[in-house]
Amino acid sequence: MDEDRLKAVFRALDERGVDYAVFGALALALHGLARTTADVDLFLHPDADNIERLKDALRSVYQDESIDEISAADLCGDYPAVRYLPPEGFSFDIVTQLGTAFRYDDLDVERKNFGGVPTRVVTAKTLWRMKKDTARPTDRYDAQVLAERFGFQDE
Repeated sequence: MDEDRLKAVFRALDERGVDYAVFGALALALHGLARTTADVDLFLHPDADNIERLKDALRSVYQDESIDEISAADLCGDYPAVRYLPPEGFSFDIVTQLGTAFRYDDLDVERKNFGGVPTRVVTAKTLWRMKKDTARPTDRYDAQVLAERFGFQDE
């Protein structure tokens, strides 16, 4: 993963006021639990203006016409997920909700430092809640590691 490019993306998101939160493996790393990944998971507030700010931020880092294919109609529609594959490097999985389990407003978000760049990330407890009941073994393992590290228990 190109850390400098990722820092540029997070800086651009911050400068443009994008309402987002990192989740997934990168969020684990930002909470001190490293796991390899080839993508960045972004949870966005489902608002057309916010989606346009995201696209503007991505355009400032990648000179890529395919950014125009990211649409509010997709991200605010029935299947609110898109994958953006820049010309080089890692991909972005962008969602505005995860089925009926999580909407953006369900997330607790905090700021973490990613190489000197402020980055919005779901809290460790939110990440645990997102992963603990999924079908994917990797997610369940991540949830177990989060529970052990931070002392989370089912309520």
